[in-house]
Amino acid sequence: MVNRKPSRRFFTALALTTVLAGASLSAIAQPKPVELLNVSYDPTRELYVEFNAAFTRYWKAKTGQDVTIKQSHGGSGKQARSIIDGLDADVATLGLAGDTDALVKNGGWVVPDWQKKLPHNASPYTSTIVLAVRQGNPKNIKDWDDLIRPDIKVITPNPKTSGGARWNYLAAWEFAKRKYGSDAKAKDFVAKLYGNVPILDSGARGSTITFAQRGQGDVLIAWENEAYLLEKEFSSKFDIVAPSLSILAEPAVAVVDKNVDKKGTRAVAEEYLKYLYTEEGQDIAGKNFYRPAVSEKAKAKYIKQFAPIKLFSIDDAFGGWAKADKEHFADGGSFDQIYVKK
Repeated sequence: MVNRKPSRRFFTALALTTVLAGASLSAIAQPKPVELLNVSYDPTRELYVEFNAAFTRYWKAKTGQDVTIKQSHGGSGKQARSIIDGLDADVATLGLAGDTDALVKNGGWVVPDWQKKLPHNASPYTSTIVLAVRQGNPKNIKDWDDLIRPDIKVITPNPKTSGGARWNYLAAWEFAKRKYGSDAKAKDFVAKLYGNVPILDSGARGSTITFAQRGQGDVLIAWENEAYLLEKEFSSKFDIVAPSLSILAEPAVAVVDKNVDKKGTRAVAEEYLKYLYTEEGQDIAGKNFYRPAVSEKAKAKYIKQFAPIKLFSIDDAFGGWAKADKEHFADGGSFDQIYVKK
């Protein structure tokens, strides 16, 4: 019997087969990259720059999959309308629950029980509304009632397009109602306040630019995180006034169910929002001047950076967002009744 050694050609073919098999297995082992679109409101720009980088690292280490997260920012109500009109969002991180509810009612983009899908009614961080003034507070603005003085110009966005503006409006309304005793007096108060508003931008960041960079107005009604970022960036120009009473702002987050099921991105989209509740996610929220909602460690770490303010909730004062929207911001509501376009 002849014992033949394998030829060089045999070994070359075997090596090539091994390489190709390895390449094939490698291709199978490496998940296909995925892209998410987070449609958010104006003052979260800095927050999500940092959070997206952290989540991308986390997801890559956990799954081996590369994820790219794109952002869209604007007035919260306007952003909700964009999703309803077809913007291909995977997640919506809007300024208020009422705007997310609009995604349920107008096309079923989000499931009705979306607030039960995540802790703290799907609000991983909270905020409130404060007043930003020029350095040294030259107009001596101390509280909401100073905003109706005839010598004061107020900068605040349009509550028809901005979730932040709705928090602003309701904070002022409730202050006046408690101080002066009735809804009628509160309505008169906000009418005077908006009579001092020279321009209504469509979103909170637009109002910040109007106040900080264009130099308009004596006071900016702002998200707390936006005011602190303003102070951080322009520390020699602005001060923050904490009002005696303000509203507990609870921005909400949700998976856009109709889109993620169509795109096959549900798993990563759900994990993305859950990561906001982790210690790293909560720490990033606090670092960007949002109030962490669930982490006691992050709450303790950042509590000293926030002024103590007496807060009320939308449910306690206005019966929830559905009722507040109908009475104040729907066509013909209180805002339409009191605001005269300039």
